[in-house]
Amino acid sequence: MLKQITAIATILLLNLGIASTSLAATPRPTWVENQIYQYNHPFASQLPQELATKMQKMSVNPFAFYRGTAHIFYSDMQTLPGSAFINYSTSAVWLEGDMHMQNLGGMRDSNSNNVFDTTDFDEGYLGPYVWDLRRMAVSILLAAKENGLNSSDAQDVVRNFLDAYLNKMSDFKGTNDELSYRLESSNTNGVVKDLIQQAEGKSRASLLNKYTLLNSNGDRTFQTTSELVTVSSSTYSAIGTAMNSYIASISSSKRYSNSYYTLKDIRLKLGSGTGSLGRYRYYLLIEGPTSATDDDRIIEMKQETSSAVAIAAPNQLPGSVYGYHEGARATLAMKAMLSNTDPLVGYTTVNNIPFMLREKSPYQVDFDYTLLTTKTKFMDAMGYAGKVVAKNHAISDQDYDATIISYSIDKQVTDVVSGNKPAFKDEIVNFAVDYATQVEYDYASFVNAYNQGVTLY
Repeated sequence: MLKQITAIATILLLNLGIASTSLAATPRPTWVENQIYQYNHPFASQLPQELATKMQKMSVNPFAFYRGTAHIFYSDMQTLPGSAFINYSTSAVWLEGDMHMQNLGGMRDSNSNNVFDTTDFDEGYLGPYVWDLRRMAVSILLAAKENGLNSSDAQDVVRNFLDAYLNKMSDFKGTNDELSYRLESSNTNGVVKDLIQQAEGKSRASLLNKYTLLNSNGDRTFQTTSELVTVSSSTYSAIGTAMNSYIASISSSKRYSNSYYTLKDIRLKLGSGTGSLGRYRYYLLIEGPTSATDDDRIIEMKQETSSAVAIAAPNQLPGSVYGYHEGARATLAMKAMLSNTDPLVGYTTVNNIPFMLREKSPYQVDFDYTLLTTKTKFMDAMGYAGKVVAKNHAISDQDYDATIISYSIDKQVTDVVSGNKPAFKDEIVNFAVDYATQVEYDYASFVNAYNQGVTLY
């Protein structure tokens, strides 16, 4: 009862000032520098060279900066006006958490369907559904501006994204269609269809050739490069020991025989991603289904920390739900929001650090927003993105685990927006326009500090 009262009070607070969700974008250099330092400094002792790479990547453009600063976005969600389209039931939805265009991609699911879907769940957590929409909308405006679209056209793209989201949620209401819904080459076109077909054309052999080699004994091992670094014997041993708890974290219905998970080699992987740079990321080579070398699997083992969403919605997802283990939280989020999830997804702990593990899939292709060179291409692709986010939210409700979310999110979202779609779209677009301007101010502050040698981690 106390939890319900607290949640209702939170929603009332969120909805204060619902007449406007606009904000006065303003330079705030000292605050930005402090936010970046406080977030990144805890990792400075473990992988400072990765944080240097992160700062360099974030300095490229406002979109790259936005990718690397989800923590700033959610710090702002704490204080900025809430949405007029939130009620109790829509205030605690499974969020991808870091919803931007480069966390989408082409992939092959565990039933061998080649699909367009979400690729990253590090920030997965519960919060108001509009936060995923807001974060994606801002990313659209930043990318569209970078690609040369004018502001009016970029806003049209955001509206199309929102229309697709709302229409798909309405389609799902009262049905179980979300459980089997997927975007494939047969129901997509343009850049998204091309992306799915690229994933379809990939092979395990090419991935293994990219990262591994056969040694003189005919055994497969990782290559050693500037991005694939050998680990100490103590780290190797600690990871080897942690494999048992990883295997135990996989549900028995998805678990293979122990020989499948036999560890053959390990490398520290450097330079991947943006926001997660500074955290440990390892590639593990395991035996796979047979003792042959051509069906070995590569597991990505990634250090997890608390979700950035929790900055704005602390305790919205009780730690008891995921055993107070951040790797388990990210695993749970992935299982909640994807259909036919990777059977190798799981979690473990190494030297008191939580990790999530999943296959480094041979069939994943990242979304390249620079290909969206016209308004038509942008409209088309972001329509599909809206459908993906709707699917994420719809399948992760009572359909996934009624002890976490006990109602139908597709019904709740459809009902709360019903009859007010123009106002809803205006609210999100106005927020995104103002916040994109704030991101540009923050980016300028960051670049100035970066160029002046200010300590940022």
